[in-house]
Amino acid sequence: MKRQDGYLKRLTQEIYRIPVIGEIVRRLDRFSRAESSRALSDSEDAPDITFKRMARLIIRAVPFLWPMIIHIIGFILAGFLLTAIFAIVGAIGADMWNNKMLVNDKLQPFQAFVIFADNTYVEEEFLSEEELADVKAKGFAGEELTQDQRKTVRNGMLVWFLIGALFGIFLVGMYSYYPAWVWQNVNHYLRVAMVEKLEYLSLSFHQNSRSGDAIYRIYQDSSMIVSVLDECVIGPIETIRDLMITIAFLMAFDFVLGLSVLVTVIPMFVITAYATPLIRRLSVANRVANSEFTSRLQETFSLLKVIKANQMEKIAVDRFDKDSTRALDAALYIRFAMVVLSLVCGVLGGLVIIVAEYVIVNWTVLERETDIPAWTTWVVGYTFWNYALYNEANERVGSMVNTGRGLVRLWCTLQDLFIGLERAFYFLDLKPNVVDPPEPKAFPTAIESVNWQGVHFGYEANVPILRGVDLEATPGSVTAIVGATGSGKSTLMSLLLRLYDPQQGEVLINNTSVKEFTIEAIRDHSAIAMQKNVLFTGRIRDNISYAQDQKTMEEIQEAARIACADEFIEDMPDGYNTQLGERGSKLSSGQRQRLTIARAVIRNTPILILDEPTASLDARTEHTVLSNLAEWGQDKVVFVITHRLSTIRNADKIAFLKDGMIVETGSHDELMAISGGQYANFVEAEIVGASDTSVPVT
Repeated sequence: MKRQDGYLKRLTQEIYRIPVIGEIVRRLDRFSRAESSRALSDSEDAPDITFKRMARLIIRAVPFLWPMIIHIIGFILAGFLLTAIFAIVGAIGADMWNNKMLVNDKLQPFQAFVIFADNTYVEEEFLSEEELADVKAKGFAGEELTQDQRKTVRNGMLVWFLIGALFGIFLVGMYSYYPAWVWQNVNHYLRVAMVEKLEYLSLSFHQNSRSGDAIYRIYQDSSMIVSVLDECVIGPIETIRDLMITIAFLMAFDFVLGLSVLVTVIPMFVITAYATPLIRRLSVANRVANSEFTSRLQETFSLLKVIKANQMEKIAVDRFDKDSTRALDAALYIRFAMVVLSLVCGVLGGLVIIVAEYVIVNWTVLERETDIPAWTTWVVGYTFWNYALYNEANERVGSMVNTGRGLVRLWCTLQDLFIGLERAFYFLDLKPNVVDPPEPKAFPTAIESVNWQGVHFGYEANVPILRGVDLEATPGSVTAIVGATGSGKSTLMSLLLRLYDPQQGEVLINNTSVKEFTIEAIRDHSAIAMQKNVLFTGRIRDNISYAQDQKTMEEIQEAARIACADEFIEDMPDGYNTQLGERGSKLSSGQRQRLTIARAVIRNTPILILDEPTASLDARTEHTVLSNLAEWGQDKVVFVITHRLSTIRNADKIAFLKDGMIVETGSHDELMAISGGQYANFVEAEIVGASDTSVPVT
């Protein structure tokens, strides 16, 4: 495949070029693809999200985060550094505020240094004999600060608080935006890869899938890669970082206290393990319900004209209300389950905090000695349990319990996130039914013939559409494919474009199977004007030259002339620069159809397919367009799928399809000369039908 999965390959090729890392990533990639992602489109589905499967999904996300790897490492290291700084500064500030400024204890040497205080502020045990004698000579002997010294400490701290607040606001703001920018880029890479894969999947997949489901997976489920990486990779790193710092502080205060608080988190995890299967089921139900709601929304707006024309507004609103209510209920159910689990863990955590607070209050009253190393007394005065240490320990206990609750919440969130991510990766795991050959042949520079030989095809195994079709077309001829609705006319052209491959038989170009060429080459050399005239918001010239940016204004005008679109374009105030409304809503159906024909003509490909090209044109315009196309396509193979007899008569060759087989071929006059012929009967039926409905037949 030349272009399928191309975007994903471009993301990974840089990794593979790195000698050691490339090999590691290759092996991890093989491990991650040992299991295909599941569709998870059944609301009753409750998959297991094992640690192995979680690891595989995370590894599969590596190519999408690789372009941002330097930034990811950067903000992880920055997070560690900032957390450590804030923890140390917080401990020093708490000691200075509570024990020094409020209680009058003298400062540690480092504390005096940061507020530019002299030795008269420092505890005497840290002073040399000469320094102590000098302090006493100045009249500042003793273990307490004077009133003026306390004010100096307060003022110094307020200055540092102000500096820290300004510095902190800047750092927190940058640290909040920086990861967001990184993760949105990662999400962008995944969305593009998903859309690229969907574009190259066979039409059989799209025919059996709701477009709203694809929209929801690309828009909503794809964003789970951000949440998974943030919550499952960065989140645990940050949680473990905070937990390590908290445990280190608590065990430094008192080893038994730290160990006891750590053990009490275990019941939270046990309860969470029992609740996990329920969270998974509710997560799948929520995503399926919202996917179906998105499909209903898309269908409602795409069929708005049909709804209004048939006065189905109430039915449409009732259906929308039903799907919306279902999506709302599903979203509330999973959130309610998470809230209940969080409340249970919160109650357990609250009990731990109460018991721990009772213990450390007693230690503070008794001024119990701490386990803090002696060297720290140069920075903070926590040798014995005091008021500041009580506040610090109480805060750390609460932080540790909340971290435990956070891990419970994180686990529940991950269940939902991984289910969403697996739904997104499901698209990337899909294999197209139509693929390029391993060693494709070059597409011929000149087309001599296009053949269908013994072609059998059906969209479903037991429902054949084509049954042994044989047909040949050559350059300089217009071949009309005619038959009743559902006879397989458009399907025949779809096989030529390799939108599908036949179950039996071959489609040949210059006696070479189209399977021997790349899909890109076939479609690069084929143009199609469809009955459904799809235009885009923008200028007329941009709609004609869609995906053909290299075309000049002269080529655009020539294509418009051939399609007889120049007549109405030049009458518009801005001509070819006229802005069209959504889907060309400012134009009539006939004008839209002519622009669609012009878009096919400007590609100037050797194969042109026109699917009901003149259905919305009047007789005069139709005749002119067909004449222009016949003159323009002298060296091209032109196929016309149509019901209009006026269009059919102008064809060089007519292939009449019935029951999936081409039963008659020839010119209009030749086929009409066959007594009791299938084509003649079809024409007579069309004429009678047109007369009965007062529709003129040319």
